[in-house]
Amino acid sequence: MDNRLLTKIYDNPYLLLLVCTACWGGNAVAARLSVGEISPLLLTSLRWAGVTLIIWLMAYPKIIKYKETLVKRWLYLFCMGAIGFTCFNILFYISAHSTTAINIGILQGALPVFVLLGAFFIFRETIRPIQIAGITITILGVVIVATEGDINHLRSLQFNKGDLLILGACLIYATYTIFLRNKPNVPGMVMFAVIAFSAMLASLPFAFFEFLSASTVWPTQQGWLVLLFVVIFPSFLSQLFFIRGVQLIGAPRAGVFINLVPIFASAFSAIFIGEKFKMYHLIGLIFVLTGIWIAERLGQRIKGDNDK
Repeated sequence: MDNRLLTKIYDNPYLLLLVCTACWGGNAVAARLSVGEISPLLLTSLRWAGVTLIIWLMAYPKIIKYKETLVKRWLYLFCMGAIGFTCFNILFYISAHSTTAINIGILQGALPVFVLLGAFFIFRETIRPIQIAGITITILGVVIVATEGDINHLRSLQFNKGDLLILGACLIYATYTIFLRNKPNVPGMVMFAVIAFSAMLASLPFAFFEFLSASTVWPTQQGWLVLLFVVIFPSFLSQLFFIRGVQLIGAPRAGVFINLVPIFASAFSAIFIGEKFKMYHLIGLIFVLTGIWIAERLGQRIKGDNDK
């Protein structure tokens, strides 16, 4: 592929974030497929071990080049890997064992809200009314999909352990997203390589605890396939794209795209595990895309007008 085309793609935040959220939507399906095929803590540890191997083989010369900068920021980098990658994945994969798809869909919609509020309280970043409107519309789209088009389902929602875990996972990843703005001045590939390595190190005690508690499920054939998928797509490609997307348009705006994850998860469920794609999926998708357009296009237009 022409290098100019690759550069153009890598400089397009909307395409990058679209592909990124599609990978994460696939991760939701992978989480359901992993139940009974590989235990969640082992899956998390092997996931980041695989990513570390791939990324370090590719980026080792650049990592050495920026060694001094990385060493100075080692604590930040370790915390980013442990929080954004290890802790999020552990809570996500465990929650898939004990909560429903409808709950996961709705609760994941809280992530961009956490990002916006966190950016406001921590960095005093302005939240414009048009952004709030866009976020509200995208969340409504998520709710439509999660409730299968029947809002009455909300009345019977119960928050069990899995619900609280996925909510905690969203809060953790929002924190990671917000603090990406403080990353050291190194290429995205180098940044990702170090925090992936940090995530692997942080995951080892959890996997060891799972082994000691005799709850480890070693990968079956399907478990290995799930692992291979999550290493390449939700881990390797999506994280590089998300880091770049945040760098190009900022954490609050990038966070809006996360509302697409339940939509992609529903579509992939229909394609790969035989669930039917129904009208409420289409309606929800329209709401989500409309909300993103309002928050992105209109929000930036209003900002530009106010800056004149």
